[in-house]
Amino acid sequence: MSLKGLGRGFEALIPTDLVDEEFDLTASEDKKSSQLKELKITDIIRDEDQPRREFNKEAIDALASSIKEHGVLQPIVVTYEDGKYKIVAGERRWRASKLAGLEKIPAIVRTLDSQNRLELSIIENAQREDLNAIELATAYAKLKNQFNLTSKDIATKVGKTEASIQSTLRLLNLPEDVKKIMVKEKLTEGVMRPLVARDEETIKKVLPKIIEEGWTARKVERYFQENKKKSSAATIKKIANVKDEDALMKKYGVNVKISGRSISFKCKNETELNNLIKNLL
Repeated sequence: MSLKGLGRGFEALIPTDLVDEEFDLTASEDKKSSQLKELKITDIIRDEDQPRREFNKEAIDALASSIKEHGVLQPIVVTYEDGKYKIVAGERRWRASKLAGLEKIPAIVRTLDSQNRLELSIIENAQREDLNAIELATAYAKLKNQFNLTSKDIATKVGKTEASIQSTLRLLNLPEDVKKIMVKEKLTEGVMRPLVARDEETIKKVLPKIIEEGWTARKVERYFQENKKKSSAATIKKIANVKDEDALMKKYGVNVKISGRSISFKCKNETELNNLIKNLL
């Protein structure tokens, strides 16, 4: 049974979601110790030591429906030991694929030894001081997606707080071109963090200022705080204007528009104009 949804080609499935090979410091090492294969679902077993035992049935059903239509877009990760393929990451995809009726599933295959070596290599890289924030975030994402580690697990292994891990991971939500600029211009995580939740238009407006004027993290945060205040003040003012416009409209019987420090009256005909002039005099 062939897999659907592989429009970019089977090889394009590596690296996995959120792990961009351009920023993956262990990508070359991974290629040496990993194989991407289509495995028979019946040849794959779950890891009985995997702490997660419960899987939401509705979520699995929804994923199965998606797989029927689009195929498995992200390979699972397995280790080969004792003649069996044991799941390291992706049990939900494996379960949903079985439910969808697939006979095979794409999988990154590593030996247990190579899996352990690669994990140690990623952790060692993540502890380097010369890493840029995107490379660091990519290392964390790889540990999460291909080694089934939680943010808390990663924090323990690299000697940082869980909040710090999650904060760095959020940088991967930045647009691709912005991540490249961040690396090229050596912009810090602190400077870029406030941009994560912003739309692309806002990011492209602020990013040149950060680079050309050498904005600090504090200045970026202050910029958004001030703009938020301006936006809120403008909204409050607009609401107040609408109330005043309604009051004047009822009093004079014509359309009224308040803009800044100006008030304009719009009359439908000459009769309305004459009545307005009488009321104003």
